[in-house]
Amino acid sequence: MKKYISKFHYLTQDLPDRSHVEQVKIACEAGANWVQYRCMTKSDEELIAEINQIAEICDEWGAPLIITNHYHLLDKVDAQGVHAEDFDADFQKIRDAIGDDKTLGASATNLDKLLRVQNFGVVDYCGYGPFAHTNTKPNNKPLLGFEGYRALQQEEAIDIPVIAVGGITVADVTPLIETGIYGIAVSAAVNLAANPTNAIKDIYRLIY
Repeated sequence: MKKYISKFHYLTQDLPDRSHVEQVKIACEAGANWVQYRCMTKSDEELIAEINQIAEICDEWGAPLIITNHYHLLDKVDAQGVHAEDFDADFQKIRDAIGDDKTLGASATNLDKLLRVQNFGVVDYCGYGPFAHTNTKPNNKPLLGFEGYRALQQEEAIDIPVIAVGGITVADVTPLIETGIYGIAVSAAVNLAANPTNAIKDIYRLIY
C-alpha cells in the first residue's frame, strides 16, 4: 500500500525548556505537515499520555503523526505510523505488528543499509544520514555531505523515498533538494532556532 510521505519531516526532541507538546503546537501552527515524535526519556505511561495530547494537535492541523521506535504503543495512541531507528531491525516483524495501514519509516547510514531497508518491501520511506554533525542523535557514522546524496541519483536500484537527516540547517535545504533527494528531516534547526516559527516557514518555503 503506497503511503503519502511528506517532503518535510519535523522531529521533536527532549528539551529542558520546551515540552514536546509545545514544540508540536509551534510547528503545526507554523505549517509543519508531518510530525515525528522522538522522545527517549519517558515511561510507556508517560509516552502514551503525551502522544495522545500531541495527536489532538496534529489532527486539528491535519498533520500525520509518526512516533519514534515505540511501535508497541501504536494500538494505544492515535498515531499514523512509526519510525524505527534500529539499523538492524526486522522490518517485516514490525510491519506485521503495526498492520498495513500504518506508515513505517526506517533509518540507514550507508548504501548497503539503505538497500537492506528497501529490500524488505514493507518500509514506506528511509531517513538517510547523517548529513552533517548533529548533537540530537550522536553517532560515529561517516558524514554523507551533499555528495552522499548526489551519489544516490546514480543508483537505479533505489526507489524508496529517501529523507536527508542529521545536522541539517536552513541554509542546507536548497542545495540538498538540488541533489535530487526526496525530502528533508530537521529537529534542532527548528527547535534550537531563535524563532522556531520562522525556521519552519523558511524550510517549508524552500522545499515546496
